[in-house]
Amino acid sequence: MTRAGLDDPADRAADEVVGIVSALIQFDTSNTGDPATTQGEAECAGWVAEQLREVGYQPEYLESGAPGRGNVFVRLPGADPARGALLIHGHLDVVPAEAADWSVHPFSGAVSDGYVWGRGAVDMKDMCGMMLAVARHFKRAGITPPRDLVFAFVADEEAGGQYGAHWLVEHRPDLFAGVSEAIGEVGGFSITLPRRDGGERRLYLIETAEKGLLWMRLTARGRAGHGSFVHDDNAVTAIAEAVARLGRHEFPLIMTDAVAQFLSAISAETGHTFDPDSPDLEGAVAKLGPIARVIGATLRDTANPTMLQAGYKANVIPATAEAVIDCRVLPGRQAAFEREVDEIIGPDVAREWISELPSYETTFDGDLVDAMNAALLALDPEARIVPYMLSGGTDAKAFAKLGIRCFGFSPLRLPPELDFAALFHGVDERVPVDALRFGTRVLDHFLKNC
Repeated sequence: MTRAGLDDPADRAADEVVGIVSALIQFDTSNTGDPATTQGEAECAGWVAEQLREVGYQPEYLESGAPGRGNVFVRLPGADPARGALLIHGHLDVVPAEAADWSVHPFSGAVSDGYVWGRGAVDMKDMCGMMLAVARHFKRAGITPPRDLVFAFVADEEAGGQYGAHWLVEHRPDLFAGVSEAIGEVGGFSITLPRRDGGERRLYLIETAEKGLLWMRLTARGRAGHGSFVHDDNAVTAIAEAVARLGRHEFPLIMTDAVAQFLSAISAETGHTFDPDSPDLEGAVAKLGPIARVIGATLRDTANPTMLQAGYKANVIPATAEAVIDCRVLPGRQAAFEREVDEIIGPDVAREWISELPSYETTFDGDLVDAMNAALLALDPEARIVPYMLSGGTDAKAFAKLGIRCFGFSPLRLPPELDFAALFHGVDERVPVDALRFGTRVLDHFLKNC
């Protein structure tokens, strides 16, 4: 080979991925959470379908529950149709971005300084680009994978998937016929940690669990009145006190299997100790650097106030006041969490769930995990895979309802100095060019041996 991209078809796919990711970013698929103002998904999905059609696929384009919520599916038949199919999924929508805050335009897809820049570069048009590059390569090269592969490019993940994965699971389960396992975000990326012997070790985090997402509305009701009077039944006061108590509350430390396995692997590599019974467990985790923000959020439930609404005039005490709380709950903890919340807010404040997506958890074992490990070792002999829990949520919550076993595996080998977690929904979101090429080669190897 004279250089990557000339002689090996897989390397040509790895070269192609950079342009694909840049092109995907240039579609402004900002998801505001309001179908009336969310844009761009149909155009982006149409472009994806055309890239697949160009190499011989017959993609299915469909809209999920509302006009413009575009999704694209293709199925590549495998050598053994009796085996369960593998779903490879990515979402095309992104969170909004304020251009004035960025050093490049967030929808430029600029390729500079060794990175592809723009909203969605890591969440998750990087994976969508790798999926598309590998799917095109397999079709052009006539590659038959060991099992059926279903490539899914879906809408609305950033607002919970009501007009995306959840709608598709409920209304078009035929798209997932025979699917037994899935990969998607957020996992497969590397972190580099100092070893106890003075060297460094790259660990690749495989997502095997994620917290439940519960958005809760609190409502306090009182007696309306004039703002100048003494008033002992003020709804604003009641909601403010409840929100303050909840926002300051510290839920108990819980050591789940995924977190325990992650910390055990870190301890073996670095020599750091993590005592699950220590009151300073979070302090020990904080020493891990930027990844500590992700892992620290999986040690306990969280309930963060995010919105307040009350009143309509400065001198009128309103009859009602409301707050919205973003709750993230560990697997198996929802009933205990609800009891704890009710004790905190008290009997005079009502609560209701306005969005409720369950937690998810699977084990870190099996042939698919072995295939992930083999693919990473083939491209990075120093790799070690470890399980972890995601503090947020993904479309895995929808696909799990069909009995599909889900993992986060979007492989990227990252520079040690890059604070990857800060780029999700962050300003100047970007993904290294070399990481995209590496990830495409890993995905190619994995899908040939899955």
